[in-house]
Amino acid sequence: MTAELLLSHDLPLFSGLAPEDFDGIPVSVTTRDIAPWEILFNQEDKGRDVHFLLSGTLLALYWTPDGREIIFTRFATGAYFGELAALDDGDRSLAVVARSEVRVLVIPAATFRAFFDRIPELRWRITRDLVARIRTLTARNLELTTFTVEERVASYLVGLAMERGQLQAGGQIEDAPTHAEIAAMIGSNREMVSRAIGALARKGAIRSARKRIELVEPRVLTADL
Repeated sequence: MTAELLLSHDLPLFSGLAPEDFDGIPVSVTTRDIAPWEILFNQEDKGRDVHFLLSGTLLALYWTPDGREIIFTRFATGAYFGELAALDDGDRSLAVVARSEVRVLVIPAATFRAFFDRIPELRWRITRDLVARIRTLTARNLELTTFTVEERVASYLVGLAMERGQLQAGGQIEDAPTHAEIAAMIGSNREMVSRAIGALARKGAIRSARKRIELVEPRVLTADL
């Protein structure tokens, strides 16, 4: 794949770059299709490729020794992941599983490191994204230790709405995660999340339907955060 074809995917990481920015760098990129619930890679795998989500829904999760599933994130279209293993040659820290039919762009670690080393703008963007991830993990740890389940659900919904540009009265979170997925995201269980969703609905903050959550009054949702 040439630099032109890579840039044609309109991936946020490469936004604003031109083919000449890749001069002298062999651009080795492929695509891969994944079936629903297929594992793209598992935690502790030795793979080093970096992946970009082109379409579909992917979850990053961790399986505890007793088999419990903890969901860390749900990737947005255009997001990239796997860069930690590419940069430090370590094993995968999380598993990535398809929730629907998925297509990903795959960049070998050597190519990704060449991008990082030789394109200053990309190096800055990747570093900034890593810092943002640290801040997110810090905030999440604070929530786990200080927030009630209802507050954690509210915080998660606010973050999801902001990510999708829907943090407004009448905003719609389409293809919303299930209660079990939210529970795995916030360190709770499905029953407690269902009760929290019901409580937020009774307060007039949200209206919940199958695979959709409407923000009726965001100020109520954020009141205790």
